[in-house]
Amino acid sequence: MRGLAGRIALAAIATAGIGMAILVIGVVIVGGDAFSALMVEAGDSADHARAMYDQSVTQVVVGAAVVALAAALLIAVVLARMLARPLAEVGAAARRVAEGDYAARVPREGPEELRSVADSFNQMAIALADQERMRRDFIANAAHELRTPLTNLQGYLEALRDGVIEGDAATYESLREEVDRLVRLSRSLDALADGQDVRGLDQVDLDLAAHIRSALALAMPTLERAGLDLEVDVPDHLAARANPDHLAQVLANLLSNAARYTPRGGRVTVRAERRPADVLVSVLNTGDGIPADDLPRVFERFYRVEKSRDRAHGGAGIGLAIVKQLVEGAGGRVGAESTEGWTRFWFSLPA
Repeated sequence: MRGLAGRIALAAIATAGIGMAILVIGVVIVGGDAFSALMVEAGDSADHARAMYDQSVTQVVVGAAVVALAAALLIAVVLARMLARPLAEVGAAARRVAEGDYAARVPREGPEELRSVADSFNQMAIALADQERMRRDFIANAAHELRTPLTNLQGYLEALRDGVIEGDAATYESLREEVDRLVRLSRSLDALADGQDVRGLDQVDLDLAAHIRSALALAMPTLERAGLDLEVDVPDHLAARANPDHLAQVLANLLSNAARYTPRGGRVTVRAERRPADVLVSVLNTGDGIPADDLPRVFERFYRVEKSRDRAHGGAGIGLAIVKQLVEGAGGRVGAESTEGWTRFWFSLPA
């Protein structure tokens, strides 16, 4: 009786009991007096009239009241259990979610209000499952995203060690810039993990062609080790407006993405062109295309194209999401196209 079902049953029984008590009192006392008065006027004695009334009406009313109370008790218990069971299931599912079982769901049963509670709980469980998946993906993918500048550093250091390149001032300056970019990238990842906006407002007029050439110079050791051909179609000068650090990060992510998913002996093509209202940069690579169902989602945070770009390749979960944020933060747009044999990622910036 301490639970919800017991309280509902008690309330229903009390309500029915009060109603039946009022009815019995009205019928037995008030109705009996009225019946006796009418019978006396008709010439019968008061005692005989009262006895007749008690033997007929009073017994029927009392019996009906007992049956009604029993029926009210049965209906109240059934109704209380119908209402309490879905709530108990919600409570049990909530405890499962609290223990980490985000697959817990509540069936849609009972009145509309209880079905609404079930729907809200199931939506919450789905959202929590998505958040948990994103958290795990972030942990798995953060190392991948940090690998891009680290790979560039590794390539330069190995080349210095093997005497392929000379350790002049320009080389060390490039290494320092890459370390600085690694620090900035880690800060961006922190902001991305916290759900903050990583877009910058300090945009300047710059030569996009020069930044593309600088990004290609940093990516060359990686492309050469992968045995890839590089084709560049970029004008000598191309004015645009962007944040220099963010632009370097966008170019590095796209070039790293292309190098990672191009088979050995393939080709990476970088193009840039001026359009009436903006400039367009494209990074194309040969190799397995992206399935049509996955293509619209490649820029989503932590999304992986499992069908053709598996975890063994490292996956594209954070890099493309950051590309989208940074480009759109600069007032540009991003996109992707893919067919069997090649894939193209592109972005535009205000001219």
